[in-house]
Amino acid sequence: MSQLRLLTSRLGAQASRLLAPHDVQMFSWCSRSSGPRATFPSSKGGGSSSYLEEMYFAWLENPQSVHKSWDSFFRKASEEACGSPQPQSPSVGPESRPCVSSRTKTSKLVEDHLAVQSLIRAYQIRGHHVAQLDPLGILDADLDSFVPSDLITTIDKLAFYDLREADLDKEFQLPTTTFIGGSEQTLSLREIIRRLESTYCQHIGLEFMFINDVEQCQWIRQKFETPGVMQFSSEEKRTLLARLVRSMRFEDFLARKWSSEKRFGLEGCEVMIPALKTIIDKSSEMGIENVILGMPHRGRLNVLANVIRKDLEQIFCQFDPKLEAADEGSGDVKYHLGMYHERINRVTNRNITLSLVANPSHLEAVDPVVQGKTKAEQFYRGDSQGKKVMSILVHGDAAFAGQGVVYETFHLSDLPSYTTNGTVHVVVNNQIGFTTDPRMARSSPYPTDVARVVNAPIFHVNADDPEAVIYVCSVAAEWRNTFNKDVVVDLVCYRRRGHNEMDEPMFTQPLMYKQIHKQVPVLKKYADKLIAEGTVTLQEFEEEIAKYDRICEEAYGRSKDKKILHIKHWLDSPWPGFFNVDGEPKSMTCPTTGIPEDMLTHIGNVASSVPLEDFKIHTGLSRILRGREDMTRRRTVDWALAEYMAFGSLLQEGVHVRLSGQDVERGTFSHRHHVLHDQEVDRRTCVPMNHLWPDQAPYTVCNSSLSEYGVLGFELGYAMASPNALVLWEAQFGDFHNTAQCIIDQFISTGQAKWVRHNGIVLLLPHGMEGMGPEHSSARPERFLQMSNDDSDAYPAFSEDFEVRQLYDCNWIVVNCSTPASYFHVLRRQVLLPFRKPLIIFTPKSLLRHPEAKSSFDEMVSGTSFQRVIPEDGAPARAPERVRRLIFCTGKVYYDLVKERSSQGLEEQVAITRLEQISPFPFDLIKQEAEKYPGAELVWCQEEHKNMGYYDYINPRFMTILRRARPIWYRLGAGDASHLPFASAGPGAWGPGPVLA
Repeated sequence: MSQLRLLTSRLGAQASRLLAPHDVQMFSWCSRSSGPRATFPSSKGGGSSSYLEEMYFAWLENPQSVHKSWDSFFRKASEEACGSPQPQSPSVGPESRPCVSSRTKTSKLVEDHLAVQSLIRAYQIRGHHVAQLDPLGILDADLDSFVPSDLITTIDKLAFYDLREADLDKEFQLPTTTFIGGSEQTLSLREIIRRLESTYCQHIGLEFMFINDVEQCQWIRQKFETPGVMQFSSEEKRTLLARLVRSMRFEDFLARKWSSEKRFGLEGCEVMIPALKTIIDKSSEMGIENVILGMPHRGRLNVLANVIRKDLEQIFCQFDPKLEAADEGSGDVKYHLGMYHERINRVTNRNITLSLVANPSHLEAVDPVVQGKTKAEQFYRGDSQGKKVMSILVHGDAAFAGQGVVYETFHLSDLPSYTTNGTVHVVVNNQIGFTTDPRMARSSPYPTDVARVVNAPIFHVNADDPEAVIYVCSVAAEWRNTFNKDVVVDLVCYRRRGHNEMDEPMFTQPLMYKQIHKQVPVLKKYADKLIAEGTVTLQEFEEEIAKYDRICEEAYGRSKDKKILHIKHWLDSPWPGFFNVDGEPKSMTCPTTGIPEDMLTHIGNVASSVPLEDFKIHTGLSRILRGREDMTRRRTVDWALAEYMAFGSLLQEGVHVRLSGQDVERGTFSHRHHVLHDQEVDRRTCVPMNHLWPDQAPYTVCNSSLSEYGVLGFELGYAMASPNALVLWEAQFGDFHNTAQCIIDQFISTGQAKWVRHNGIVLLLPHGMEGMGPEHSSARPERFLQMSNDDSDAYPAFSEDFEVRQLYDCNWIVVNCSTPASYFHVLRRQVLLPFRKPLIIFTPKSLLRHPEAKSSFDEMVSGTSFQRVIPEDGAPARAPERVRRLIFCTGKVYYDLVKERSSQGLEEQVAITRLEQISPFPFDLIKQEAEKYPGAELVWCQEEHKNMGYYDYINPRFMTILRRARPIWYRLGAGDASHLPFASAGPGAWGPGPVLA
């Protein structure tokens, strides 16, 4: 048995892995077709080779002492070695053991079988490296021409496994970790290699062996290794051909009619249309009713036409430059638009709802938005397992590898409050990014390697093999709906034209495009194949082309009659019943936002209690809850309690509330504590907010991953799904929104103008120049105000509904509340408005515990509302003629001003007015305040330096209100009291220093 003892060392590390306990448990020589498979315990002490020795010697002693599969194997091995079985019967003594040569030959046979298993595993792990994936035949898809040494690409490589050419025709028992045998238990080595190459080294490359779940690996093996598994009926082939015809002829039609227009066509990857339709068909078959798609601009028009089924004339009329917009806003280019459509799936004859989310030029920015919308749709349907709603994301190869938001989105995929239970990712791998060669665009072998971090299987496929593509997409859809995990389909293709139709790619990729110009289109290749095999005739093929061309021509004729563009027809997230039939608000009024006092008291009592029995909370938290109880008894609220009452009252009214962000459950500043943790039972938590009312709406509060871009995009998508929800994202510090700026710029500030899309997302941005250093101080209010669209030069007419109409006309609302009551009211107003606008709230830090920053119940009870401006209500208001200076400010600086005014004894000479809402600018109320103090000098005071903060925004609007008759001077209000505006202002007083003598 010396050779058997040397087995592990001779096979090296691969054999060690094969014979490790994980694999030994699956290792069996028994038949697949009869009876249960045998599994064996891991080896004891001496490793796997010792285990094999034990089995062999036990069999020699008594063949009945080992499992029948081992008995069968060792009998066959002995027959080949000595001509007859050699086990010892129970009555024979040790001296009757077979000869040493028999044992040597048997151990060689065991060694060869293990070598074959190692060979099979090598193809499963590394076969994709030599798969024929590039339809151009230029590049290896993994950017490396190296051939793994353990793949049998030439006969001499058999020596790697200590096998010889003479072994090719030997029969080998197949292990349970492969399905290449089908119903056969043994195959010759030659046939084993042929079937492995057919599965792993042709037009499909599989990456899945990194997955640490045995069942999932076995599932994939069975789907691809089983002989004859990729067979299609004649009807399926004809359907595939028809879908390819529509995909290619649509692009050809656009190229003929608008040859000089950018459209970012799909030429070179026309197979994507039947690929997406196959994913949808298979998902519909498995019970999916709602599919939400996100994709970049390449191929979007084709997807709208042939997947979503947008009317062709509405697509064609987008090319007419004379078309007038019927809706407000700027609109967007046609290859950014979205769509929502309910229809019957013709394959399954079931209802399916398809939504393609509008996307800007930032290619992957839509990824988390789609996931958030999908999560919300699942939530409202009660679809916690993702059996009814799913998402599909289409990517480009360069963006998939290069954009960090792809990684952020993947890392949300399995988090409890963010998972969508699996997404099918389709990568349109053009093997180029604009003009950049993939060897300069990524460090990883494939553009899809980012998906490995979440154990998502990756299926590479040559896009010029339509049947391989369709089979892979069917398996991908089945995987998602079986395991509720992400999966990636990498369509290795090419881009027939440049980055757009006006671009010349030969400048930078001459050799690639010489080959592309020679490339036979995939439609012709596949049609020729089907005609040759008799599935269709040439006449039938030509009739299919003529039929679709006729459909396009008729739609083109109808498109000429369209004179008006209705952007609302391209809405990706309609809200049935929320607006009237014309898409306008049903009213232009907003009810008062106060609530009954008994409701305030009830919420305060729950907020200061622990609803669960035998729940041990931290002693420090007990003090906080006692403080809340005391405030409730005294009819006052601080910031945290005001938020609690806003959320709780909305929940009672049936409004779902979701608060997400980094550390929001406790609050960055340890003020919120919406999730209580049992100090003695691990992971036992309590959310008192969900114990307010018997039939309340659910409240979701969830700490996010350390991501801003991805999580804010997710919450934006979540808020798209329904207007009957308050969805909030809180930055850990206000400046953390810097890394989410793309979502803010491209979706939040401009979404309605571009896509007529209302959204009520709320951004909570902790802001204040105190205490945390320059990086954690400013939420950069100037950035949001620069993007506000209310006109500084237009002098508005103040009607009764001015406030609501002004809110309706703006792109978002920006507030900096100075009292808990203001915060309470603005949150409730956000839901009670008859439309939805994004709300930006600069939330405080020091005011969370400031003794003066409290509000009375009287400011929050029924009949009260949000005050856009809080005017001076002290002595200056009673004698305005004595006021020498009127200071306007916002937020936390108000308390510094009040304190300093008191210390200098200027309560009658200086009035202080607070702007709670900064944008849209409260022209009407500011006008009243300025006119009330005609003899006062006007000063704007803020914590930020003049080139930051609010001054550049408010100054021209003050000039409009004042008809430029009175200036408003800037003063810095940060730091020590000498900076506060209490001495002469005047033209020279633009920096720090005393302002009022």
